[in-house]
Amino acid sequence: MAAHAGYAAFILRFVFPRAGLERRRALVRWWSARLVRVLGVEVRVAGEPPRAGVPAMIAANHISWLDIFVVMSVQPARFIAKSEIRDWPIAGWIVERAGTLFIHRARRHDTGRINEQVHAAFAEGACVGLFPEGTTTEGNQLLRFHSSLFQPAVVNEAVVHPVAIRYAHADGSACRAMAYVGETTFMQSLGLIIRQRDVVAHLSFAAPVPAAGSDRRSVARAAHERVASLLGLEPRGNPPGRAPDPPAAPR
Repeated sequence: MAAHAGYAAFILRFVFPRAGLERRRALVRWWSARLVRVLGVEVRVAGEPPRAGVPAMIAANHISWLDIFVVMSVQPARFIAKSEIRDWPIAGWIVERAGTLFIHRARRHDTGRINEQVHAAFAEGACVGLFPEGTTTEGNQLLRFHSSLFQPAVVNEAVVHPVAIRYAHADGSACRAMAYVGETTFMQSLGLIIRQRDVVAHLSFAAPVPAAGSDRRSVARAAHERVASLLGLEPRGNPPGRAPDPPAAPR
């Protein structure tokens, strides 16, 4: 972990400032994939990631701080994330320097600033990612998607790609130790992840949702329904959905 963080520091300090967009994407994908492997997690992908050349937004359920790197190991993206992430040891500094768009949840009008930054990111050809639940869960439920976060996709006529993330043991049971919830600190979460064995991160892309000509609530509802379907949950409009509790993961 220390050595890989050192790679990130070198790349972000000396390589990124001189690299073009495609080179940056390749570096982010390589570094993220390597981080996931260092932590002993295998990524399995189902469905089709966004196509290059089309303004794209990834909307995923949220379980762990590792979600960002799991997604970026497959599809590099500039994520919209809560400002508190900046305080995470090592990871916070890395995602900030890699172009994460931080939103201040306590400021009611901060969405307008984020909308402008997302517009600029789309103009540069970047894919934008977000976790529209606004918080993490243990993976056995899907919270309401905040529709305001989809406004940039509507304004920019982007294509929204709903993504379901699930962490499982080799026997298919949910790996609850991957969840970054409650009062767990970042370092405690990192320790739990390191102690797991044979964890698989399932990353499933649903059919995309065109935002052009639609409104943010309709886009949020469609994305919520498709993520819920991939997770085996029952969506009812855009409220919380809950799945039966799987066997508890060993600690």
